[in-house]
Amino acid sequence: MAAARPSGFWSGALCLQLLVTLAILIIASEACKNVTLHVPSKLDAKKLVGRVNLKECFKSANLIHSSDPDFHILEDGSVYTTNTILLSLEKRSFTILLSNTENQEEKKIFVFLEHQTKVLKKRHTKEKVLRRAKRRWAPIPCSMLENSLGPFPLFLQQVQSDTAQNYTIYYSIRGPGVDQEPRNLFYVERDTGNLYCTRAVDREQYESFELIAFATTPDGYTPELPLPLLIKIEDENDNYPIFTEETYTFTILENSRVGSTVGQVCATDKDEPDTMHTRLKYSIIGQVPPSPTLFSMHPSTGVITTTSSQLDRELIDKYQLKIKVQDMDGQYFGLQTTSTCIINIGDVNDHLPTFTRNSYVTSVKENTVDVEILRVTVEDKDLVNTANWRANYTILKGNENGNFKIVTDPKTNEGILCVVKPLNYEEKQQVIVQIGVVNEAPFSREASSRSAMSTATVTVNVEDQDEGPECNPPIQTVRMKENAAVGTTSNGYKAYDPETRSSSGIRYKKLTDPTGWVTVDENTGSIKVFRSLDREAETIRNGIYNITILASDQKGRTCTGTLGIILQDVNDNGPFIPKRQVTICKPTMSSAEIVAVDPDEPINGPPFDFSLESSSSEVQRMWRLEKLNDTAARLSYQNDPAFGKYVVPIRVRDRFGLSSVSSLDVTLCDCITENDCTFRVDPRTGGGGVQLGKWAILAILLGIALLFCILFTLVCGASRTSKPPKVIPDDLAQQNLIVSNTEAPGDDKVYSVNGFTTQTVGASAQGVCGTVGSGVNNGGQTIEMVKGGHQTLESCQGAGHHHTLDSCRGGRVEVDNSRYAYSEWHSFTQPRLGEKVHLCNQDENHKHAQDYVLTYNYEGRGSVAGSVGCCSERQEEDGLEFLDNLEPKFRTLAEACMKR
Repeated sequence: MAAARPSGFWSGALCLQLLVTLAILIIASEACKNVTLHVPSKLDAKKLVGRVNLKECFKSANLIHSSDPDFHILEDGSVYTTNTILLSLEKRSFTILLSNTENQEEKKIFVFLEHQTKVLKKRHTKEKVLRRAKRRWAPIPCSMLENSLGPFPLFLQQVQSDTAQNYTIYYSIRGPGVDQEPRNLFYVERDTGNLYCTRAVDREQYESFELIAFATTPDGYTPELPLPLLIKIEDENDNYPIFTEETYTFTILENSRVGSTVGQVCATDKDEPDTMHTRLKYSIIGQVPPSPTLFSMHPSTGVITTTSSQLDRELIDKYQLKIKVQDMDGQYFGLQTTSTCIINIGDVNDHLPTFTRNSYVTSVKENTVDVEILRVTVEDKDLVNTANWRANYTILKGNENGNFKIVTDPKTNEGILCVVKPLNYEEKQQVIVQIGVVNEAPFSREASSRSAMSTATVTVNVEDQDEGPECNPPIQTVRMKENAAVGTTSNGYKAYDPETRSSSGIRYKKLTDPTGWVTVDENTGSIKVFRSLDREAETIRNGIYNITILASDQKGRTCTGTLGIILQDVNDNGPFIPKRQVTICKPTMSSAEIVAVDPDEPINGPPFDFSLESSSSEVQRMWRLEKLNDTAARLSYQNDPAFGKYVVPIRVRDRFGLSSVSSLDVTLCDCITENDCTFRVDPRTGGGGVQLGKWAILAILLGIALLFCILFTLVCGASRTSKPPKVIPDDLAQQNLIVSNTEAPGDDKVYSVNGFTTQTVGASAQGVCGTVGSGVNNGGQTIEMVKGGHQTLESCQGAGHHHTLDSCRGGRVEVDNSRYAYSEWHSFTQPRLGEKVHLCNQDENHKHAQDYVLTYNYEGRGSVAGSVGCCSERQEEDGLEFLDNLEPKFRTLAEACMKR
């Protein structure tokens, strides 16, 4: 039919189209920027056409309306078709009306849909339908819809350089989609600069392409810089939202409050974020069982909450929900997916355990123990084998004596009532016990009208048994005096028949009797003294003597008891002194303390009276007693007795005059402590001699070694004096300075002992000056003068460290074997020493010499005993009185060193 229409029809239609376009252009001058969308000739229903930037036109718009009912506009500017559309003409347009209902402001956006059936002609062609404005060589925004249906190649845009007015320009592109993967997706016409796409593109694979466009002349000249072209792929709602799990499983406790959170579901959408294509909405579309409706889902977050507090696990323990997620903010044309959510109802202890019966009756034989006598059962609707179901039983009444206990059978949840302490039929024939039960977990509901514990009553009948004799109480006592005569009788142990409460027919036998003091009557159980009783015997503890009795009846049944014989004390023991060996160290002690004890009770004991028990006047002269307290006295010596062992008899009386004599072996010893003194007895005389300790023996050996050293020194000195003395010129001062406490080797000293003169010559060393004087102590050094050669002190200055003057001379020192008198020495040296010492104290610059008066570290004060003594040089008139104050351990050494 289209072919039969006259040419005038097409001309009229074209004119009408031009008039509509012109009217739209006039209105557009007062409206927002026009939008042109390139679409195929056929548009399916609910298909995305393109996107319009609504915010750029009218930000505060709250109402969106399309002038064409075939198109639907979303909030983000997405344009969707509502019906299938066929474009019969190359263009179609409609208006988007934006309005603000608050201030009544309105704006319009004109949208043009173009279906391009042919590409643009080359720009040098004269036949042009519309003249294209010149464009500068600058980045041009460009986009294309993903999964486009074509037709391909699909025109995208035209790139053009202003230099084309003067030159012939060839256009080319490079980059991803051209010469990089995906290759051959885009191309540009060399002469026109038209950019085309050859096939559909998936935005989820490629969100955009960054191409580089080039403009060159035929001879290779490049009048423009490379132009970056960004081609953005517009998203199409082609991906369904997907739940992160195929099946969700949640648990919520029963009786939860309204609004309690059950769980949260989540879904993802691969379409472009922050668009309507990824704006998801969640909902519940089904529930099993269907009623009542107990859950709701937040449409944006997917959080499932409760809408009722009537969740009861005992009625329904699981719910299954069918849930849905839909993009496009849940609109009817959005893509959707469903999933399953299983909600398990958790158990709480909202049901009390209850006994199946209110009362029970059972029986048990008397004297039986650790036996099960009853099992009780309970009912509980809570979840089996949980703390809400497991029962805890307790005995509320009737178990004051602790005869019963009740435990829970972990398998059956039954209560097991047991006897743990034997029952006595003769005491009680029936016991009524009240028991209660609760769960391990606390009850969750407040019990206002009902008790939180179920109770039941158990009647226990005690069955009688023919029992043997009963030894009760198991320990019985009798009292007897310790001096009771042999043959004395007393009541003994009594057992009885629990049936008759009588002791007739019961025979008794003694099982244990540590010392065999008593016998037991077989028929009556009474005891008779067989041997003398002694309260102070070793087998007695706290004055009680225990024996064991066996009681038996005619049938041979037995019981065992203990009879404690309480022995009443009699004053039959005198006090005595347990410690018979006494040591008194005379240098440090003048007395010793002695203590007496009395085995009898305190009423027959102290206070004690101490006295010397001897008619010998010698004992009375040497010893004296002084009472300290009720049980102790002080024994002291007098008239300075000699060292040795003595026997001192002492009588001790108690408060009633009963006494005993204790002979003490008293040792008077030359010691510091008692452990230092030991005595040995001479087998020939029986007397005591001093036995030296290990320290005394060591001191004696040390003294002998020192004597050998002295003897060796004297012999060596005598051999050296036999040599002829060297003649020394008279003009030399016959003096040498020797530092007696120097620590350097090589000092020359002269020892004169018992007429022998000893000369020792040290190793040679560099000279040094020291303080010179007789008996002068300067800087901790003592100087003494001996005969020797003369040497000036000036030659010694600055020579070195810590040496003697002898080495300054560079030769050996010859010493005369006789000493000057003190007056001669004083008159000769006194005027010279001051000068020499002053010179020695200075160097050439009149400063103190570095080696002047060398000092040494303080090594502590000397010992009380002073020098070693026998190793020192002593004149005959020098005494050794300091040895009199040495400790006793060193007296032997002192006697060996003393010159008598």
